[in-house]
Amino acid sequence: MQHLALWIAFRFSRARQRNRFISFISASSTFGIALGVMVLITLLSAMNGFEQALKDRLLSVVPHGEVTAVREPIVDWKSLSASAIADPAVVAAAPFVKFNAMLERGGKMKAIESRGVDLDYELDVSDIGAYLLPEPADTLVDNELWLGKTIADELSLAVGDKVMMLIPTLDPQMRMKPPKRKMFVVKRLIQMGGELDASAALISIDTAAELSGWQGGVQGIRFKFGDVMAAPRLVRNAAYEMAHYLYISDWTRTQGHLYSDIQLVRGIVYMVLTLVIAVASFNIVSTLVLAVQDKQSEIAILKTMGTTDAMVMKIFILQGLFNGVLGSLIGAGLGVLIASSLGQIAQGVERLLGHKLLDAEIYFIDFLPSLLSISDVVFTVIVAIALSLLATLYPAWKASKILPANVLGQSV
Repeated sequence: MQHLALWIAFRFSRARQRNRFISFISASSTFGIALGVMVLITLLSAMNGFEQALKDRLLSVVPHGEVTAVREPIVDWKSLSASAIADPAVVAAAPFVKFNAMLERGGKMKAIESRGVDLDYELDVSDIGAYLLPEPADTLVDNELWLGKTIADELSLAVGDKVMMLIPTLDPQMRMKPPKRKMFVVKRLIQMGGELDASAALISIDTAAELSGWQGGVQGIRFKFGDVMAAPRLVRNAAYEMAHYLYISDWTRTQGHLYSDIQLVRGIVYMVLTLVIAVASFNIVSTLVLAVQDKQSEIAILKTMGTTDAMVMKIFILQGLFNGVLGSLIGAGLGVLIASSLGQIAQGVERLLGHKLLDAEIYFIDFLPSLLSISDVVFTVIVAIALSLLATLYPAWKASKILPANVLGQSV
């Protein structure tokens, strides 16, 4: 009986193509479902790509978590770092000293956050060496400076140029004093994209400690974790083991807005395009209502031959599902194809338009990322087919309630 219902549904589906209006509505519902599924898979892949790029690029440079001394330098930072790394979830730890300063050159000034680092430890917690011009990261001595590319462009600086750093100072009564001044040579440029290029300035940790008054120790320790999503918990655990007054911070406080924005856009995209698929799916209602009216005689004959109401309902459910399944599979195939080539497609559009779709000075990447998730594809197809199934229930129920005597009596 299952095969009979499927065979009759297939015959009805093929036969209704003789009615051009019904065929048009049927084709439009299939096209709408395919389009919605295709666009949803493509955009979800783009969202996955942005999330992965956030983890691979931005979070490979910014600290996953850090603790900062409130008053006194952290003298025993080596033993504290070693104790933290004993936790398998902590990949590496590195000391730092940071302070706000101004760079001055040729009458131009730029506010920066200067960070003093020890390269022996810093390159274990950060992949910043991959974004240096020129590579590689070798040394960072007393008067050398690694500077964000955007800052360098604003101050017309190139590798080898000199720039004056001004560091604000206070007297014991917390009144402003003339700033400390130190000349630096630009040794490397940092070109990663986004706000980091507009604020980063790295110097040696000893120089930073001398300029900011943290001699004898370090200001804080930054951590790299295996699971970046667990950073808030892991950095708290590490801080609680340290006998110091500390400020605790993690990447969700400094860069978390990017991750939140990605999740927000993902949710909006899914909601809107699911509604698009739902609208297309419910075109199946119109198709089946017209098909039921067109096939009343056939339904009546089937019932006189002993076909049950449940069988009639099943026939029209299967008939409507043909559109949903066909549209879902076509949309999934096209979505997978486009998502797999999204980067190349974006590059072609950029060449055609003559400008970049993503500006590296605004975003942390200058390309359109894509990461296809099989679970997204499967879930999208299931949702589309489920909506199509819901759309078939009412017309199929109406078909099952047709009375053969009324239909055949009218045709006599």
